[in-house]
Amino acid sequence: MKIPADLYYSPSHEWVRVEGDQAWIGISDYAQHELGDIVFVEMPEPDDELEAGGQLGVIESVKAASTIYSPVGGTVVAINEELEDAPQLINEDPYANYIVVVAMNNPGDLDNLLSAAAYEELCQKEQGGE
Repeated sequence: MKIPADLYYSPSHEWVRVEGDQAWIGISDYAQHELGDIVFVEMPEPDDELEAGGQLGVIESVKAASTIYSPVGGTVVAINEELEDAPQLINEDPYANYIVVVAMNNPGDLDNLLSAAAYEELCQKEQGGE
């Protein structure tokens, strides 16, 4: 399982890459592995306002549908349109295939997220290991 050290993570398995005041958001390798083959990603529209912890979209796999939560609040400035026709790209590389880009309205939201080490611990606990 890949957990890049330069990203922030949420307990609900989203990742955040920050550049300036913008946040790229996707789901983690752990999440895509647990979901299995992804067949559909419902994304917000550009200019939609997202709340930290609020629903960002839905991801559907052959196993289940799962809500995607926004780790940070702000305005959607871009969506990954490639996922509309090829949602399986998330399975291939979840960190290269973001879901949305958000202009953050409160960079302090990042303080509520996990480091790579803390996220790895969380994943191990969820897998039943210590």
